Amino acid sequence: MFTIIKGGQIFAPESMGIQDIVIAGGVIANIAPDIKPCNNYGETQLIDVTGKYVVPGFIDQHVHLIGGGGEGGYNTRTPEVALDDITSAGITTVVGCLGSDGVTRNMAGLLAKARSLEIEGISSYIYSGAYEVPPPTLTGNVRSDLVLIDKVIGCGEVAISDHRSSQPTKAELARLVAEARMGGLLSGKAGVLHLHVGAGPRQLSLLFELITETEIPVMQFVPTHINRNWELVREGIKLVNLGGTIDFTAVGDSPEDAASITAAQAVLYCLEHGACQDKLTISSDGHGSLPVFDGKGNVSSLRVAKLSWLHEEVRRLIKAGIAPEVALKPVTINPAKVLHLYPVKGVLRPGSHADIVVLDQEFIVEHVFAKGCWLVRNGEAIVKGMFA
Repeated sequence: MFTIIKGGQIFAPESMGIQDIVIAGGVIANIAPDIKPCNNYGETQLIDVTGKYVVPGFIDQHVHLIGGGGEGGYNTRTPEVALDDITSAGITTVVGCLGSDGVTRNMAGLLAKARSLEIEGISSYIYSGAYEVPPPTLTGNVRSDLVLIDKVIGCGEVAISDHRSSQPTKAELARLVAEARMGGLLSGKAGVLHLHVGAGPRQLSLLFELITETEIPVMQFVPTHINRNWELVREGIKLVNLGGTIDFTAVGDSPEDAASITAAQAVLYCLEHGACQDKLTISSDGHGSLPVFDGKGNVSSLRVAKLSWLHEEVRRLIKAGIAPEVALKPVTINPAKVLHLYPVKGVLRPGSHADIVVLDQEFIVEHVFAKGCWLVRNGEAIVKGMFA
Protein backbone atom coordinates (compact mmCIF):
# COMPACT_ATOMS: atom_id res chain seq x y z
CA MET A 1 0.00 0.00 0.00
CA PHE A 2 1.10 3.55 -0.75
CA THR A 3 0.69 6.40 1.73
CA ILE A 4 0.63 10.08 0.80
CA ILE A 5 1.08 12.65 3.56
CA LYS A 6 -0.48 15.75 2.01
CA GLY A 7 -0.19 19.47 2.52
CA GLY A 8 2.28 19.76 5.38
CA GLN A 9 5.00 22.33 5.92
CA ILE A 10 8.12 20.20 5.54
CA PHE A 11 11.34 20.64 7.49
CA ALA A 12 13.66 17.92 6.22
CA PRO A 13 15.20 19.34 8.49
CA GLU A 14 15.83 22.20 6.03
CA SER A 15 12.69 24.11 5.10
CA MET A 16 11.05 22.77 1.92
CA GLY A 17 7.76 24.63 2.05
CA ILE A 18 4.40 22.92 1.58
CA GLN A 19 4.87 19.53 -0.08
CA ASP A 20 3.43 16.03 -0.18
CA ILE A 21 5.37 12.90 0.79
CA VAL A 22 4.83 9.49 -0.80
CA ILE A 23 5.69 6.44 1.32
CA ALA A 24 6.22 3.08 -0.35
CA GLY A 25 7.87 -0.03 1.03
CA GLY A 26 8.95 1.67 4.24
CA VAL A 27 10.91 4.43 2.49
CA ILE A 28 10.15 7.88 1.12
CA ALA A 29 9.49 7.45 -2.60
CA ASN A 30 8.89 11.08 -3.52
CA ILE A 31 8.50 14.61 -2.15
CA ALA A 32 6.72 17.11 -4.38
CA PRO A 33 3.78 19.54 -4.41
CA ASP A 34 0.24 18.25 -4.94
CA ILE A 35 0.94 14.57 -5.60
CA LYS A 36 -2.08 12.69 -6.95
CA PRO A 37 -2.62 8.98 -6.22
CA CYS A 38 -2.39 6.62 -9.18
CA ASN A 39 -5.05 3.91 -9.34
CA ASN A 40 -2.69 1.59 -11.18
CA TYR A 41 -0.53 1.40 -8.05
CA GLY A 42 -3.34 -0.15 -5.97
CA GLU A 43 -4.65 1.06 -2.62
CA THR A 44 -3.37 4.46 -1.51
CA GLN A 45 -3.85 5.98 1.94
CA LEU A 46 -4.20 9.78 1.99
CA ILE A 47 -3.39 11.65 5.18
CA ASP A 48 -4.20 15.37 5.22
CA VAL A 49 -1.79 17.33 7.42
CA THR A 50 -2.59 20.80 6.12
CA GLY A 51 -1.41 23.42 8.59
CA LYS A 52 0.95 20.96 10.30
CA TYR A 53 4.72 20.59 10.35
CA VAL A 54 6.30 17.44 8.91
CA VAL A 55 9.78 16.59 10.21
CA PRO A 56 12.18 13.63 10.39
CA GLY A 57 11.71 11.09 13.15
CA PHE A 58 13.85 11.94 16.17
CA ILE A 59 17.04 9.99 16.90
CA ASP A 60 17.77 9.42 20.59
CA GLN A 61 21.35 8.25 20.95
CA HIS A 62 21.27 7.62 24.71
CA VAL A 63 18.45 5.50 26.15
CA HIS A 64 18.51 2.99 29.00
CA LEU A 65 16.30 0.50 27.19
CA ILE A 66 16.40 -2.12 29.96
CA GLY A 67 16.48 0.44 32.74
CA GLY A 68 19.38 1.93 34.63
CA GLY A 69 20.22 3.32 38.01
CA GLY A 70 20.69 1.29 41.15
CA GLU A 71 23.05 3.66 42.92
CA GLY A 72 20.66 3.76 45.88
CA GLY A 73 20.29 -0.02 46.17
CA TYR A 74 18.30 -2.73 44.41
CA ASN A 75 14.97 -0.93 44.74
CA THR A 76 16.32 2.08 42.83
CA ARG A 77 16.82 0.18 39.56
CA THR A 78 14.69 1.94 36.93
CA PRO A 79 12.17 0.08 34.72
CA GLU A 80 12.49 -0.99 31.09
CA VAL A 81 11.34 1.26 28.28
CA ALA A 82 8.05 0.50 26.49
CA LEU A 83 7.53 1.06 22.76
CA ASP A 84 4.87 3.74 23.24
CA ASP A 85 7.17 5.69 25.61
CA ILE A 86 9.49 6.04 22.64
CA THR A 87 7.09 6.68 19.78
CA SER A 88 4.83 9.10 21.67
CA ALA A 89 7.89 11.32 22.05
CA GLY A 90 8.41 11.42 18.28
CA ILE A 91 11.42 9.11 18.51
CA THR A 92 11.83 6.53 15.74
CA THR A 93 15.46 5.49 16.30
CA VAL A 94 17.10 4.68 19.64
CA VAL A 95 20.55 3.67 20.81
CA GLY A 96 20.47 1.64 24.00
CA CYS A 97 23.17 1.66 26.66
CA LEU A 98 24.06 0.24 30.03
CA GLY A 99 24.97 2.73 32.72
CA SER A 100 26.37 2.52 36.22
CA ASP A 101 25.08 -1.04 36.66
CA GLY A 102 26.82 -3.47 34.32
CA VAL A 103 26.17 -6.37 36.69
CA THR A 104 22.42 -6.86 37.07
CA ARG A 105 21.96 -5.25 33.64
CA ASN A 106 23.96 -6.97 30.93
CA MET A 107 24.77 -6.81 27.24
CA ALA A 108 22.72 -9.89 26.34
CA GLY A 109 19.60 -8.36 27.86
CA LEU A 110 20.28 -5.04 26.12
CA LEU A 111 20.69 -6.75 22.75
CA ALA A 112 17.48 -8.72 23.25
CA LYS A 113 15.57 -5.56 24.11
CA ALA A 114 16.89 -3.79 21.02
CA ARG A 115 15.80 -6.70 18.84
CA SER A 116 12.38 -6.65 20.50
CA LEU A 117 11.88 -2.95 19.72
CA GLU A 118 12.95 -3.51 16.11
CA ILE A 119 10.28 -6.22 15.76
CA GLU A 120 7.72 -3.88 17.31
CA GLY A 121 8.39 -1.22 14.69
CA ILE A 122 11.24 1.21 15.36
CA SER A 123 14.96 1.22 14.56
CA SER A 124 17.24 0.25 17.42
CA TYR A 125 20.97 0.02 18.08
CA ILE A 126 23.16 -0.43 21.15
CA TYR A 127 26.54 0.49 22.56
CA SER A 128 28.90 -2.17 23.84
CA GLY A 129 30.01 -1.46 27.40
CA ALA A 130 28.92 0.39 30.52
CA TYR A 131 30.44 2.90 32.98
CA GLU A 132 33.43 0.72 33.74
CA VAL A 133 36.72 0.01 31.97
CA PRO A 134 37.34 -2.67 30.81
CA PRO A 135 33.75 -2.70 29.54
CA PRO A 136 31.31 -5.61 29.52
CA THR A 137 30.92 -7.00 26.00
CA LEU A 138 29.12 -9.76 24.09
CA THR A 139 32.07 -11.38 22.32
CA GLY A 140 35.02 -10.58 24.57
CA ASN A 141 36.04 -7.17 23.29
CA VAL A 142 34.56 -4.02 21.79
CA ARG A 143 36.20 -4.48 18.39
CA SER A 144 34.64 -7.88 17.76
CA ASP A 145 31.27 -6.73 19.13
CA LEU A 146 31.22 -4.05 16.43
CA VAL A 147 32.31 -6.44 13.71
CA LEU A 148 30.11 -9.41 14.63
CA ILE A 149 26.97 -7.97 16.24
CA ASP A 150 24.76 -6.01 13.85
CA LYS A 151 23.14 -3.86 16.53
CA VAL A 152 26.39 -2.63 18.09
CA ILE A 153 27.45 0.74 16.62
CA GLY A 154 29.85 2.02 19.27
CA CYS A 155 31.10 1.74 22.83
CA GLY A 156 29.51 3.41 25.83
CA GLU A 157 28.46 4.91 28.08
CA VAL A 158 31.94 4.93 29.62
CA ALA A 159 32.15 7.23 32.64
CA ILE A 160 34.83 9.87 33.17
CA SER A 161 35.14 12.80 35.60
CA ASP A 162 32.68 11.09 37.92
CA HIS A 163 32.98 9.46 41.35
CA ARG A 164 30.99 6.51 39.95
CA SER A 165 33.44 5.82 37.12
CA SER A 166 36.14 3.15 37.27
CA GLN A 167 38.68 5.99 37.06
CA PRO A 168 40.18 4.87 33.74
CA THR A 169 43.71 5.97 32.96
CA LYS A 170 44.62 7.83 29.79
CA ALA A 171 46.22 4.68 28.42
CA GLU A 172 43.11 2.59 29.13
CA LEU A 173 40.84 5.11 27.46
CA ALA A 174 43.18 5.40 24.47
CA ARG A 175 43.14 1.63 24.00
CA LEU A 176 39.34 1.54 24.29
CA VAL A 177 38.67 4.29 21.74
CA ALA A 178 41.20 2.68 19.40
CA GLU A 179 39.34 -0.62 19.64
CA ALA A 180 36.03 1.13 18.95
CA ARG A 181 37.47 2.99 15.98
CA MET A 182 39.01 -0.13 14.44
CA GLY A 183 35.82 -2.11 14.98
CA GLY A 184 33.92 0.67 13.26
CA LEU A 185 36.28 0.70 10.31
CA LEU A 186 36.06 -3.06 9.86
CA SER A 187 32.27 -3.11 10.08
CA GLY A 188 31.43 0.15 8.31
CA LYS A 189 29.89 1.57 11.50
CA ALA A 190 30.47 4.71 13.54
CA GLY A 191 32.63 3.06 16.20
CA VAL A 192 32.24 6.07 18.51
CA LEU A 193 33.18 6.14 22.16
CA HIS A 194 30.10 7.55 23.91
CA LEU A 195 31.31 9.10 27.17
CA HIS A 196 29.32 9.87 30.30
CA VAL A 197 30.89 13.05 31.67
CA GLY A 198 30.32 13.67 35.35
CA ALA A 199 30.60 16.86 37.37
CA GLY A 200 34.19 16.21 38.43
CA PRO A 201 36.80 18.97 38.13
CA ARG A 202 38.78 17.15 35.41
CA GLN A 203 35.90 17.67 32.98
CA LEU A 204 37.12 16.95 29.41
CA SER A 205 40.85 17.23 30.14
CA LEU A 206 41.42 13.53 29.43
CA LEU A 207 39.85 13.89 25.99
CA PHE A 208 41.95 16.91 25.08
CA GLU A 209 45.10 15.00 26.07
CA LEU A 210 44.12 12.01 23.94
CA ILE A 211 43.31 14.18 20.96
CA THR A 212 46.66 15.94 21.27
CA GLU A 213 48.84 12.92 22.06
CA THR A 214 47.34 10.18 19.85
CA GLU A 215 46.30 9.77 16.24
CA ILE A 216 42.66 9.09 17.14
CA PRO A 217 40.36 11.55 15.26
CA VAL A 218 38.35 13.87 17.47
CA MET A 219 35.05 12.66 15.98
CA GLN A 220 35.49 9.23 17.63
CA PHE A 221 34.68 10.82 21.00
CA VAL A 222 31.05 11.73 21.78
CA PRO A 223 30.86 13.13 25.33
CA THR A 224 27.37 13.51 26.78
CA HIS A 225 25.77 15.33 29.75
CA ILE A 226 27.75 18.42 28.73
CA ASN A 227 25.06 20.74 30.15
CA ARG A 228 25.83 19.84 33.77
CA ASN A 229 27.28 23.31 34.37
CA TRP A 230 28.37 26.32 32.35
CA GLU A 231 32.06 25.59 32.75
CA LEU A 232 31.54 22.19 31.15
CA VAL A 233 29.53 23.79 28.33
CA ARG A 234 32.47 26.07 27.63
CA GLU A 235 34.80 23.06 27.62
CA GLY A 236 32.43 21.47 25.12
CA ILE A 237 32.69 24.47 22.81
CA LYS A 238 36.48 24.00 22.80
CA LEU A 239 35.95 20.41 21.65
CA VAL A 240 33.54 21.54 18.93
CA ASN A 241 36.10 24.06 17.72
CA LEU A 242 38.51 21.15 17.27
CA GLY A 243 35.95 19.38 15.08
CA GLY A 244 34.27 17.25 17.75
CA THR A 245 30.61 16.73 18.62
CA ILE A 246 29.06 17.29 22.05
CA ASP A 247 25.79 15.87 23.35
CA PHE A 248 23.45 17.62 25.78
CA THR A 249 20.96 15.81 28.00
CA ALA A 250 17.28 16.75 27.94
CA VAL A 251 15.98 18.18 31.21
CA GLY A 252 12.48 18.08 32.66
CA ASP A 253 10.48 20.96 34.09
CA SER A 254 9.87 19.88 37.68
CA PRO A 255 10.97 21.99 40.68
CA GLU A 256 14.01 19.71 41.08
CA ASP A 257 15.29 20.98 37.73
CA ALA A 258 15.28 24.66 38.71
CA ALA A 259 19.07 24.80 38.95
CA SER A 260 19.64 22.70 35.82
CA ILE A 261 20.83 23.98 32.48
CA THR A 262 18.40 22.78 29.86
CA ALA A 263 19.76 21.34 26.65
CA ALA A 264 18.05 24.22 24.82
CA GLN A 265 19.87 26.80 26.95
CA ALA A 266 23.17 25.06 26.29
CA VAL A 267 22.56 24.92 22.53
CA LEU A 268 21.63 28.61 22.49
CA TYR A 269 24.79 29.49 24.39
CA CYS A 270 26.92 27.46 21.98
CA LEU A 271 25.35 29.12 18.95
CA GLU A 272 25.82 32.56 20.47
CA HIS A 273 29.51 31.78 21.00
CA GLY A 274 30.15 30.63 17.46
CA ALA A 275 29.96 26.85 17.85
CA CYS A 276 29.05 24.97 14.69
CA GLN A 277 25.34 24.06 14.77
CA ASP A 278 26.13 20.77 13.01
CA LYS A 279 28.21 19.55 15.96
CA LEU A 280 25.53 19.79 18.67
CA THR A 281 23.22 16.92 19.61
CA ILE A 282 20.61 16.26 22.30
CA SER A 283 19.62 12.91 23.85
CA SER A 284 17.11 12.02 26.55
CA ASP A 285 19.01 9.65 28.88
CA GLY A 286 15.56 8.04 28.89
CA HIS A 287 14.84 5.70 31.84
CA GLY A 288 18.22 6.50 33.32
CA SER A 289 18.24 7.46 36.96
CA LEU A 290 18.87 11.04 38.03
CA PRO A 291 20.33 10.66 41.52
CA VAL A 292 21.14 13.57 43.80
CA PHE A 293 24.04 12.87 46.16
CA ASP A 294 24.54 14.48 49.56
CA GLY A 295 27.85 15.72 50.93
CA LYS A 296 28.78 12.19 52.00
CA GLY A 297 28.22 10.71 48.55
CA ASN A 298 24.92 9.00 49.43
CA VAL A 299 21.81 9.19 47.25
CA SER A 300 19.44 11.72 48.78
CA SER A 301 16.80 11.68 46.01
CA LEU A 302 16.20 9.95 42.71
CA ARG A 303 14.07 10.47 39.61
CA VAL A 304 13.76 8.73 36.26
CA ALA A 305 14.58 10.58 33.01
CA LYS A 306 11.77 10.69 30.45
CA LEU A 307 12.11 10.23 26.70
CA SER A 308 9.48 12.95 26.17
CA TRP A 309 11.99 15.52 27.42
CA LEU A 310 13.84 15.24 24.09
CA HIS A 311 10.88 16.68 22.20
CA GLU A 312 10.40 19.36 24.85
CA GLU A 313 13.95 20.63 24.29
CA VAL A 314 13.18 21.12 20.59
CA ARG A 315 10.07 23.11 21.52
CA ARG A 316 12.14 25.24 23.93
CA LEU A 317 14.55 26.09 21.14
CA ILE A 318 11.73 27.10 18.80
CA LYS A 319 10.02 29.15 21.51
CA ALA A 320 13.35 30.92 22.06
CA GLY A 321 13.26 32.08 18.45
CA ILE A 322 15.47 29.45 16.83
CA ALA A 323 14.28 28.52 13.33
CA PRO A 324 12.75 25.01 13.20
CA GLU A 325 15.34 23.85 10.66
CA VAL A 326 18.08 24.66 13.20
CA ALA A 327 16.17 23.50 16.29
CA LEU A 328 15.56 20.09 14.73
CA LYS A 329 19.18 19.40 13.82
CA PRO A 330 20.33 18.19 17.28
CA VAL A 331 17.75 15.37 17.25
CA THR A 332 17.71 14.48 13.53
CA ILE A 333 20.50 14.98 11.00
CA ASN A 334 23.28 15.69 13.52
CA PRO A 335 23.04 12.42 15.49
CA ALA A 336 22.41 10.57 12.20
CA LYS A 337 25.78 11.77 10.94
CA VAL A 338 27.55 11.06 14.24
CA LEU A 339 26.23 7.49 14.23
CA HIS A 340 26.78 6.94 10.47
CA LEU A 341 23.03 6.47 9.94
CA TYR A 342 22.81 9.35 7.45
CA PRO A 343 21.32 9.61 4.81
CA VAL A 344 18.75 6.89 5.52
CA LYS A 345 18.02 8.41 8.95
CA GLY A 346 17.67 11.97 10.21
CA VAL A 347 16.36 13.49 6.97
CA LEU A 348 13.29 13.51 4.74
CA ARG A 349 14.35 12.77 1.16
CA PRO A 350 13.59 10.14 -1.48
CA GLY A 351 15.32 6.91 -0.49
CA SER A 352 15.50 7.65 3.23
CA HIS A 353 13.54 5.57 5.73
CA ALA A 354 9.99 6.83 6.15
CA ASP A 355 10.61 7.91 9.76
CA ILE A 356 8.28 10.89 9.93
CA VAL A 357 6.78 13.03 12.68
CA VAL A 358 3.85 15.38 12.18
CA LEU A 359 3.72 18.28 14.65
CA ASP A 360 0.81 20.63 15.26
CA GLN A 361 1.03 24.42 15.33
CA GLU A 362 2.44 24.26 18.88
CA PHE A 363 5.04 21.71 17.73
CA ILE A 364 3.38 18.96 19.76
CA VAL A 365 3.62 15.42 18.39
CA GLU A 366 0.47 14.46 16.51
CA HIS A 367 1.44 11.58 14.19
CA VAL A 368 4.49 9.31 14.05
CA PHE A 369 5.54 6.95 11.27
CA ALA A 370 8.49 4.59 11.60
CA LYS A 371 9.73 2.87 8.44
CA GLY A 372 6.39 3.79 6.89
CA CYS A 373 4.20 2.28 9.62
CA TRP A 374 1.75 4.58 11.41
CA LEU A 375 2.56 4.16 15.13
CA VAL A 376 1.08 7.31 16.73
CA ARG A 377 -2.17 8.87 15.51
CA ASN A 378 -3.61 12.12 16.88
CA GLY A 379 -1.20 11.99 19.79
CA GLU A 380 -2.11 8.44 20.84
CA ALA A 381 0.07 5.37 20.33
CA ILE A 382 -1.92 2.97 18.13
CA VAL A 383 0.85 0.34 18.08
CA LYS A 384 2.13 -0.85 21.43
CA GLY A 385 4.54 -3.46 22.70
CA MET A 386 3.65 -7.07 23.37
CA PHE A 387 2.75 -6.59 27.04
CA ALA A 388 1.33 -3.05 27.01
